[in-house]
Amino acid sequence: MDSQMLMAVMGIAAVLIFGTLGSIISFYKKVHQGKALVRTGMGGLRVITQNGGFVIPIIHKAERMDVSLKSIEISREGKQGLICQDNLRADIRVVFFIRVNNQEEDIATVAQTVGCERASDTELLFSLFEAKFSEALKTIGKRFDFIELYTSREKMKQEVIDIIGTDLNGYVLDDCAIDYLEQTKIDYLDPDNILDAEGIKKIIDLTANQKIQANLIKNEEEKKIKKQDVEKIEAVLILDKQKVEAEERQKREIETLRAREESVTETVVQEERLKAEKAKLLVDEELEIQEKNKEREVLVASKNIEKTEALENEKIDREQKLAQTEKDKFVELAIIAKEKSLEEQKRDIQDVIKERIAVQKSVVEEEERIKDTQAFSEAQRVKKVAITLAEQKAEESLMAELKAAEAAKEASKLKAEQQKIEAAADFETSNQKAAAIKTLAEAKVKEQATEGFAQAQVSEAKSLAKEKEAIAEAQFIATTSEAQATANRQLGEAEAEVLRKKMIAEAEGMEQKSKAIELEGLAEAKVLEQKALIEAQRIEAEAKAAQHMDGAILELEKFKLQLNQEKDLSLAKFEMQQELTKAQATVMAEAVKSSDIRIVGGETQVYDRIIKSISMGDAVDSFFEASSVATEVKENLLDDSDGKNIIGKVKGFIDQFGISTEDIKNLSVAGLLSKMKVMAQDDQSKTWLDSALLTAEKSGIANIAAGTLLN
Repeated sequence: MDSQMLMAVMGIAAVLIFGTLGSIISFYKKVHQGKALVRTGMGGLRVITQNGGFVIPIIHKAERMDVSLKSIEISREGKQGLICQDNLRADIRVVFFIRVNNQEEDIATVAQTVGCERASDTELLFSLFEAKFSEALKTIGKRFDFIELYTSREKMKQEVIDIIGTDLNGYVLDDCAIDYLEQTKIDYLDPDNILDAEGIKKIIDLTANQKIQANLIKNEEEKKIKKQDVEKIEAVLILDKQKVEAEERQKREIETLRAREESVTETVVQEERLKAEKAKLLVDEELEIQEKNKEREVLVASKNIEKTEALENEKIDREQKLAQTEKDKFVELAIIAKEKSLEEQKRDIQDVIKERIAVQKSVVEEEERIKDTQAFSEAQRVKKVAITLAEQKAEESLMAELKAAEAAKEASKLKAEQQKIEAAADFETSNQKAAAIKTLAEAKVKEQATEGFAQAQVSEAKSLAKEKEAIAEAQFIATTSEAQATANRQLGEAEAEVLRKKMIAEAEGMEQKSKAIELEGLAEAKVLEQKALIEAQRIEAEAKAAQHMDGAILELEKFKLQLNQEKDLSLAKFEMQQELTKAQATVMAEAVKSSDIRIVGGETQVYDRIIKSISMGDAVDSFFEASSVATEVKENLLDDSDGKNIIGKVKGFIDQFGISTEDIKNLSVAGLLSKMKVMAQDDQSKTWLDSALLTAEKSGIANIAAGTLLN
């Protein structure tokens, strides 16, 4: 019973605790970015801008205020447009960016004066600040000419912000942007208004001058086009006249020439007919003589052919017998060489067997010494019998493995030597076959044709025999390379096995060395095989090229002739360019003896650029010498009575008055001088600036951007 009551009390306590915690959590209100929480009630007015705070119902009341950035657009257009300093009206739309200042005092002020919900209402903000912002725009507009509104937009914006200020009863002005700026149409200007009347006069004056200039340009264009059309028609008519005269003159000359040629042709025809008759008689006589000579020559030729055939048959029989004798001789020599090579190989094999027996004998002697050592160890070290027996077994196993590896190595060497011998025998046999084919081809060719035809066939048979010799040699090289590769691989494997077995007792790390040796042997075999194949392909290509040597030689001679012609032409061009460069260098050296010139370019560009620079410098000097106005401008700009030129004094005034580089970029020369005159305090500076302004207007540089002269 007591435990049940205790559990009930604990449950009630837990419910109360969790309920209290839940209530406390529900009373905590968070503040989001761009918002502020204004709490009233117990404890007075409190502004919460970060994290959050507790708001207890009944005791407190909380309202959220939007403190994010808002925009207000103020428009002054038409009859309400801004009046500029030059009395021109401008249509303008400016966007102001304002927000509630994120400070507790300012938020509290806005909450008390405007209310939390209405603090960021765009319509309310417009009604609150429209009059103040419009008045600021009117004030600023009167400080600038209409053109300056375009060229000094940033300055105008900054002055608007300076006039309005940043503190607006809890609000703050972040920035403003000129969204639209245009001249007010003349229809909206009141001619009875003094300021508008002045603006209308300026607009009409400027537009009328521009229209006059445009009309002059257009009329000049039409006049030049019409003049060019008339000149074109005159030129076409003159050319047509010349064409007709040329055609008539050509017709007259053709008729005269045709009549003269017809007369000459008739005379020639008659003369040729007479010559033809005489030639015909001579031809008939000559034909009869040639017919008689032909019959006599045929009879003589038949006798010569019979004699030649008898001699050729006898010669062919003799050469066939000689060829058969040479063939038998080559076969016998090949058999003898092969048997001799086999005997040498057998003798080498016997030597190898003797060496193996000697090695086995040394192994047996080594085993006997090991047994003696074991017996001596058993007598001396009775306590270490088990260790000695283990060492004995290990040594016996190692020696057996070494013996087997050495035997495998010797067998690999023998097999490689045998393969080399067989490859050499195959190569010798291939050479003998090629020689026999060559002999048979020569004999067959001599049997089938006359001496001239036989000569061509013999050349072809020789080429074929050379090709077969090359193929046989390539096969031998390939076979030898393959045998060498196999032998190297087997030898490498045997050596690797021996090294691996030896190194087991010494160190495991030497296994990598045996693998490297094996890979080296395989790589060497592949290289030899590739070399043999390439050599075979080269020999075969040379044999094929021999069949077409006449055409290739002809093409080679043509190519050499063309190459020599191109070489001679290139040398002539090079010598001509060299002479031209020397002449240019002589002229340029005389012109720039004492000049400091940086040369950029190549070949003729250097000469052309320097000549152009010299010509331009002479033209500028002549211009200043011949023009009094230019001389006056130069003296006014660069010379001054106190030894300091005008540009230097203007830069001094700029530093004195603190005029920024951005202002200089946006002002003309006249505008900059006028601005400095307003900022000057003493009469001497104002008088000098007036004189400089008159000089600039007289020389025609008043409308040039000031930045281009001062940089």
